[in-house]
Amino acid sequence: MAADPYSVLGVARGASEADIKKAYRKLAKELHPDRNQDNPKAAERFSQVTAAYDLLTDKDKRAQFDRGEIDADGNPTAPFGFGAGRGAGGTYRTAGGASGFDFGTEASDFGDIFEGLFGRSGGGFTSGFGRRSAPPPRGADAAYRLRVSFEDAATLKPQRITLADGKTIDLKLRAGTETGTQMRLAGKGEPGPGGPGDAIVTIDIQPHRFFKRDGDNVLLDLPVTLTEAVQGGKVKVPTVDGPVMLNVPAGSSSGRVLRLKGKGFHRKAGERGDQLVTLMIDVPADDAALRSFVESWTPGERNPRAGLGV
Repeated sequence: MAADPYSVLGVARGASEADIKKAYRKLAKELHPDRNQDNPKAAERFSQVTAAYDLLTDKDKRAQFDRGEIDADGNPTAPFGFGAGRGAGGTYRTAGGASGFDFGTEASDFGDIFEGLFGRSGGGFTSGFGRRSAPPPRGADAAYRLRVSFEDAATLKPQRITLADGKTIDLKLRAGTETGTQMRLAGKGEPGPGGPGDAIVTIDIQPHRFFKRDGDNVLLDLPVTLTEAVQGGKVKVPTVDGPVMLNVPAGSSSGRVLRLKGKGFHRKAGERGDQLVTLMIDVPADDAALRSFVESWTPGERNPRAGLGV
């Protein structure tokens, strides 16, 4: 039987959903198989943490567990203290089904015991007291990790994944998606006597070579020439939706931030964040004409560091 899910995540029984989510993200980041390739115990713990998070974020299952109706594996508690069914450790795979790590465990199946002692009646087993036993357990959940490009995550582009059975699914990303977001595919897990479990897909947004994420906003450092900064004008800027033209005000300095509305990540409410563009004046390392101009230029008494007290 799996360990108590509250203990696995290190939260109190009365923990809020936000506390549970925060604890899971912290542990998932520490135990992620990609960061612990030489530590199989970390991979096993990652599977346990995911299973615990899955149970506690399902309101119905959490309530059933708290009432003692199901165990930590999500299986119904059987009479006379017998446990039944499969462990919920599930399977961890890389989306696409090409490779992965299998952490599934098989527990004892007490179906034959109940049938021999009490006999079958309808869809379940009954005891001599006429009480019905728990229904057959569902199969274990299967865990997948789906790598999503920065641009696809920002624009919510559907992602195609291949499951363990070879079938492909087009997964629609939802607003508010970030690394660690989990999506459930009902009935796409391991087979079982009571029906298949679910597939749990964990999103892993890949870093970008020049974009950075800040909440729902996208950050970009944009090189501009000295001429563009002094004279101003329109320059082409990359965004997650493709290049756009940005107006650089005349007399702009390095560090000035310009905003492109609606070019960030989708918020849960539906609207999008912005792209914040920081201007970075690019001065050539060896330009004789520019050096000659600066030597003959008289900037006056202005001290650009006066605000720093120097």
